Parts: sequence; structure tokens; C-alpha cells
Amino acid sequence: MQQNASFFDEMFQPGEDEPREPYRNYKAWINQENPAHLKRKASEAETFFRRTGITFNVYGEDEATERLIPFDIVPRIISAREWSRLSRGIEQRVRAINAFLHDIYHRQEILRAGRVPARLIAENEAFLPQMIGVSPPGGVYTHVVGVDLVRTGADEFYVLEDNARTPSGVSYMLENRETMLQMFPELFSANKVVPVGSYPQNLRRSLAASTPGKHDGKPVIAVLTPGIHNSAYFEHSFLADQMGTELVEGHDLKLVDGRIAMRTVRGYKPIDVLYRRVDDDFLDPLNFNPDSVLGVPGIMDVYRAGNITLANAPGTGIADDKAIYSYMPDIVEFYTGEKALLQNVPTWRCSEADSLAYVQEHLSELVVKEVHGSGGYGMLVGPAASKKELSSFAKKLAKDPANYIAQPTLALSTVPILTQKGLAPRHVDLRPFVLVSPENIKITPGGLTRVALKQGSLVVNSSQGGGTKDTWVLEE
Repeated sequence: MQQNASFFDEMFQPGEDEPREPYRNYKAWINQENPAHLKRKASEAETFFRRTGITFNVYGEDEATERLIPFDIVPRIISAREWSRLSRGIEQRVRAINAFLHDIYHRQEILRAGRVPARLIAENEAFLPQMIGVSPPGGVYTHVVGVDLVRTGADEFYVLEDNARTPSGVSYMLENRETMLQMFPELFSANKVVPVGSYPQNLRRSLAASTPGKHDGKPVIAVLTPGIHNSAYFEHSFLADQMGTELVEGHDLKLVDGRIAMRTVRGYKPIDVLYRRVDDDFLDPLNFNPDSVLGVPGIMDVYRAGNITLANAPGTGIADDKAIYSYMPDIVEFYTGEKALLQNVPTWRCSEADSLAYVQEHLSELVVKEVHGSGGYGMLVGPAASKKELSSFAKKLAKDPANYIAQPTLALSTVPILTQKGLAPRHVDLRPFVLVSPENIKITPGGLTRVALKQGSLVVNSSQGGGTKDTWVLEE
């Protein structure tokens, strides 16, 4: 396999064909496999995904056009030791995010202490004044969290960003594992891989534990989707089906006797927990965007009265803000009393004059992102940009510097993918999924590995041409 010595390869030792410890069993297996057989299996996987309907829409393109997310059959393998360290850091970070959200909507002690600038909250479009003084049922703001991680060395992991609003991708994680189990059952006999298939049941239990007030019997849970044209509609439908809950749209719900109820063949049935995949601005036309037809009029009033749980809570998007992200080490220490176990990527806040000057001078070397951006949109990868792109982006940056942060171009780790010429290294990131309830925090072992399929590319987002891999965490 062709390797690049400047990047940490997770499967192979530098300059050698010898595998690292977690990959030893897998490497012995693949050495015995016929390359033509592996290519047929890769083709079978694509057929399976297409038949299952695992596609997504890309915003800005024809709504009828759907893309298949490419799936690579070479798994990414993480040792039990590596995962133990990662999971401790993830849990610490998620606890701090939840505490931070409660604080900024109540006493705002972190602002009074000067650890986070007040203007970053007051001037932030993701901050919802409607949530001031509101305590979610069970004290949970972030019921589902995705923490994006990158690796640069054997023991070097960094948090790239936090996803506390509506993290997506868990359906691909589950389908990736199901596909691998069907195609290569012998691999799971030879490798002790921690299962992930219980995620939908764990999600349902976690949501049920967050039911408002005391509840007799089985809580009624539903998944709110914007509809079939949303890029993640497959996931909304998939999770509702796997949890055994109803998938609803805004027009299926209405206010009945102080509760939010869904339409059924037997009339309207009150809902206890709504796992909403609709953004804040579209959630309630009476409280937010008056033109929205995706949400439910009056649902925020029902929520503030404590008569429904919304997962995730409105206003959690401020924890996704990339300017806030730059303060996460301080946030973790402020609320836990401990140093952050997982480090941030070094970040320049372009709202600050000195940082802006540095970024403008070194634009061709940096990755620049919108503070509210996601999915790889609106970002600049300096080393891969043309002179024209750099010039155009420099003008946008000068016009609205507070809208951007910048980070160094990290030497992301690589994992092999199967190409026509055999195994070849490609850059990856990892999104573990975390379930938070009043009772506990559960981290799904592994998560979604996204892979940049183009040689040398650092952009792994599916919307930008990336693919996915099955992620294995090995048992002790």
C-alpha cells in the first residue's frame, strides 16, 4: 500500500507493510482474500445501499436528485484502550456542554466570571431569549450529541466540532455495520467487535427517561421531520421505524388541551417526547419564523409550561457555534473543575483584530469556517484553494470577520480504502454519538467514520464527495 510518511496511518506502521495491533487479525484475513472477490463485495454493498434507499439530498441541487453515500468495505478499527480514553473525554465534554447551556439560560455565571465574552452570547443568532429561565425536563438540553474527532498521531486526538442541535449520520453507522455483518460474518467471528445495533432501543429508553413530570405507563414518543425533501429524511424515517415510534410532520400535530397531540385514526393522541429534526427557527411560527409550515403553532408555550419534552432542547445550537467552540477548554474546566481530556484544534477568532490580521496574512495555509456553518459548506481549505478562490474568500472575510474562525490544516490520520489498484490511504474523521438522559450518558462504541475518497483531500463530508466506513471498537 502506498503510504505518506507525513500522516499517521491507523492500519500500518510507517514505511512498512506491518499492521498496527488492532488491525493484525484483519490484515491476516485480507492477505488471504482474492482482490477480485473483494471488488465484487464492494459492488454488492453499493447495490444493497441503493436497494435499501440509503440516499441523501444535497442542498442547492434539484430536490428530486438523490445521491448514494459511498461506502468503503475496509473497516476502521479502534482498540479498547484507545476507546476507553476517548469515551472519558467525550463524556466530560458532553457534561460540560449541558452545564454551559443551563447556565447561559439561567444565572450566566460563566459570563460574570469573564471566562466567555458576553457579546458572544448576546449577539449570537443561535441564542434564544425564549429559553431564558426555562429548565428542560430532567435538566437535559442535549439528548443526542455528535462529537467530531480527528486523529493526528498514535495518542493524539482533537475535537474538530460539537454537534448539539440535530446531529445526523447515526443511521449510516447502523447500516454500515449491518452491511458488514451480512457480507463478512467470518470477520466478526475472528474479531471481538463491540456491537452497535442497540442504538435505536437505547435512544428510545433515553428519550423515555426524559419524559416531563411523573408518568404512568409507556410514554408516547414521536419523531418530527421537515418532510421527504430534507437531506436526512432517510434517517428520520429509519430511526422512527427502529424505535417503533410515529414519524410525524408539523401538519400532523396540533395543540389540544394544553398538550401537543398527533393525529391518529382514533383521533388526536398527546405526545410526551418529540425527537425533533426541525431547526429552531421553523419549530413554532408563533414564536419564531412566522412563515414556517414545518413546525407546530404554540409548541414553545407547551414546552415552557413543562408539558412536552423537545429533544434536543431549543437553543442548544449555541453550543455548535465555532466561536464558542474556541472557548470549550475553559468551559470544560469551569463546569467540571478538570482540565479538558480532549483538546480543541488551535483556533483563531476572526472577530479579534490580531487574529484577523494573522488569518488574512496566512489564508493560503489555513482552514477557515463560518461560525454557524455545517456540512462543509461555506468553508475554505487554504492549501487546496486557487488564487481566485483565496481572493474571493479574503473579501468575504474582510466584510464580516466575526462570521469566521480559522484553524491550521491538520495532518489528519489515514485509513486504507479499497481502490481498483488495491488498498490506498485516505483521510478520515469520526463522529461518536452520545445519548444523554437524566439517569446516565451512553456513548455508542465507535460512531460514524467519514472518509475523503479523493486522494489528498481533507474534506470528508458526504455533501462534499466523502464516503463512510464501518467503525469497530474491539473488546478488551
